Amino acid sequence: MPSKAISTAVDYVDAPLLYKGKVRELYDLGEHYLIVVTDRISAFDYVLEPPVPEKGNVLNKLSAYWFEQTTDLIQNHVIHTDASRLGSIIRDPELLQDRIMVTRKAERIDIECVVRGYITGGGWRQYVENGEINGIKLPLGLRKNDKLPEPLFTPAAKNDVGHDEDIPFAQMKTIVGDELGEQMKAKSLELYEFARDYCAKRGIILADCKLEFGLVDGEMILIDEIFTPDASRFWAEENYALDIEIDSMDKEPVRAYLAGSDWDKNSAPEPLAQHVVEETTHRYQTIYHRLTD
Repeated sequence: MPSKAISTAVDYVDAPLLYKGKVRELYDLGEHYLIVVTDRISAFDYVLEPPVPEKGNVLNKLSAYWFEQTTDLIQNHVIHTDASRLGSIIRDPELLQDRIMVTRKAERIDIECVVRGYITGGGWRQYVENGEINGIKLPLGLRKNDKLPEPLFTPAAKNDVGHDEDIPFAQMKTIVGDELGEQMKAKSLELYEFARDYCAKRGIILADCKLEFGLVDGEMILIDEIFTPDASRFWAEENYALDIEIDSMDKEPVRAYLAGSDWDKNSAPEPLAQHVVEETTHRYQTIYHRLTD
């Protein structure tokens, strides 16, 4: 049976809440941060009800797994993921055990590093409009979901309110500087290629991903989450096809349900149907088990 769904951890954490995102909550432990991954789920810029059981557990455990797998490529912000080590700060360590991460305090670099191995989603929409993605000219005649000749680094400037803004790499370097920009691009591509090859061995296509970096004492490290269903587009190889909307291995049941409803997208939607919640839990568990064996 799925564990209890958590929509917020504020009643279980005795530490100052610094930031509440759509899914993650950031608490101040003094020397370190505490990240709690809730079961909240969002779509079309709305946080939906009810929360999805197991979603936060999967996101946190999968991030921890990938951070460990990639330490030879780049250092990251993880200190530990053991709620029992936090003592009285956590009022119910068993409840939060699989959904917490204690991290180094990094200065976030306000760039979302997107790597695309396939032309789909927002990249496809840009290509249809002008034959480019983030200012990168692409060959004529590409089809939706085509594998790109080589992975593309297509950054976005992060906005805490509203959507992130797709920008050319040259513009990114004016924001962060040439040296750091080149370093972020190179590491993003290296991480994508590592995860792409890893996923391929498990019958999964990593179509694209987004990564975030921060600075600790001048050193660039990997932060936030990495190669999760919320930060990457996973396709089962058996579902891959051109010219269609591929059913991705994430919260697609939620998006499909809302798109097929009479919701006007201008107000908070009605609570999700129970079968949608259950199918979404199953999706997150399936991708976790396929990736981690």
